[in-house]
Amino acid sequence: MNLPEGIYVIRDAIALPEPHHAIRARALRRAEYPVTLADSVEEAVKHLRTVVGDQRIALVTDDTVAALHAEELRAELHRQNVDSTMISVPPGEESKTMRTAEHLLDWLAGSRMRRRDVLVAFGGGVVIDTAGWVASAYMRGMPYVNLPTTLLAAVDAALGGKVAVDHPSAKNLIGAFHQPAAVIAATPWLSTLPARHVRAGLAEAIKKGVIASPALFKLIEQNFSEIQALDPTALRRLVHGAATVKCALIDRDPYEEDLRRPLNFGHTIGHAVETVTGYGPVLHGEAIAFGMACAARISLARGWLENAAHTRLLTLLRHAGLPCDRTELPASVDPEAVITALDKIRLIRDGRLRFVLPVAIGTTAISDDVTDDEIRQALVRSPEPDSTQPVAALLAPRTAGTGLAN
Repeated sequence: MNLPEGIYVIRDAIALPEPHHAIRARALRRAEYPVTLADSVEEAVKHLRTVVGDQRIALVTDDTVAALHAEELRAELHRQNVDSTMISVPPGEESKTMRTAEHLLDWLAGSRMRRRDVLVAFGGGVVIDTAGWVASAYMRGMPYVNLPTTLLAAVDAALGGKVAVDHPSAKNLIGAFHQPAAVIAATPWLSTLPARHVRAGLAEAIKKGVIASPALFKLIEQNFSEIQALDPTALRRLVHGAATVKCALIDRDPYEEDLRRPLNFGHTIGHAVETVTGYGPVLHGEAIAFGMACAARISLARGWLENAAHTRLLTLLRHAGLPCDRTELPASVDPEAVITALDKIRLIRDGRLRFVLPVAIGTTAISDDVTDDEIRQALVRSPEPDSTQPVAALLAPRTAGTGLAN
């Protein structure tokens, strides 16, 4: 065999067993990627440049983020010799659809993007979920990087590789697991967040404290005013802490082979609320906060959650301006419609609703026997935290501007 120099040669000799031997196929799925916090856009692009190398990037964002940050980002990309093209979609949960995904796929198909080029999701949870799912499907999977611009995305949506679009019958019904090549958050992108979106992001951070980290929960309690004011140091500590907790949790079960996951705390009812309100009027973090409050009420009624821990959780949620009962949600919610929506979630999850019920800060129990009546009671009643509990002293008086309205 006389081949030209530089030709890549593969030589194999796979033996053939007898036909009665069983055949086993193996496809291991394991990924590791850096999660980086940057103090400037220049630093963020330096990290991105390290990840993408000389590959071209397709930047996906929404109209709001584009107006605020795209010009500075693209100028820095150009300065650091990163070849990029960009598309923007309308903001909000209403864009997290198959129609938007198809639009992005058509855009990619008409571009010069190659399979090893990199899609960059630059935005909040909607952009990250939608663009990530598009990356999982285009050319059977292209690499992507998340640049989260909301607190919720930085502490939750950008991490873990769960990508999806919504369907009218259920949230995140059409999706995949597709891990990013990197997650890079820059504090300047978080500094322009409206107060309502800061609160929504806090809900996911509080969730992680309840299920797995008393230290994170305490950090939020003690630094609440600074976080609310978008102090860069406080934001960095919060994002670093919450991302550390989430990465530790997803490392145990990155592809959700075990459905008994504490990360679903607040999400069973929260996702149903988003579905019945039409994906948009209630922000994801608001729905999750309400779902956490309902789960806490179920656990309290069962005698699993002590009054002091229940008070501590609801005090922090209310202090953050997050909804704990139906009257505080920004859209009307019919309890019976929520229970009907849960039937679809029950079907998706092997015929069972697995509720994550808090037992203490840092301890949860997974229950698959929560009844519709228990859910109904949690949806319609809203006991206030007992302000005489010592935990109330941990929190400063609630300041103006933390209600649900922007």
